[in-house]
Amino acid sequence: MTTQTHHVDHELVQAAAHVARTHCRGDNHTMAAAARAQDGRIITAVNAYHFTGGPCAELVLIGAAAAQGAYELNTIVAVGDRDRGVVPPCGRCRQVLLDYFPVLKVIVGAGDRLRTLSITDLLPEGYIWADHQLDAVQPAPPSPS
Repeated sequence: MTTQTHHVDHELVQAAAHVARTHCRGDNHTMAAAARAQDGRIITAVNAYHFTGGPCAELVLIGAAAAQGAYELNTIVAVGDRDRGVVPPCGRCRQVLLDYFPVLKVIVGAGDRLRTLSITDLLPEGYIWADHQLDAVQPAPPSPS
């Protein structure tokens, strides 16, 4: 696997860090996410922790972006509360992000080692959900010989 790094969107990291600092309080909201939409807007969200699982900040962000008419996201980052810094997406989020945005870039790393990777680098050999849907284009059956 060849990993290609991309430009780090520091404004996006700062936006997520600001939301984590100002809106993550207590055990219910411990992570913030920020994404840059294709039109340049920054969309933010926080997680909704619950002992039954609850959605991560990245998943809440997908819904928040759609509610604001942003259906294409270019880059995403998650930041923990209490100045924990950038936190990489969990496995479930990686899969969902790949399914929704197959060319998405994700900011990972810490401090001066921040880097931007493609979602496919974070989930190599990923399961492609759309490939297994009933309405997906099916290959033609082999012709009889």
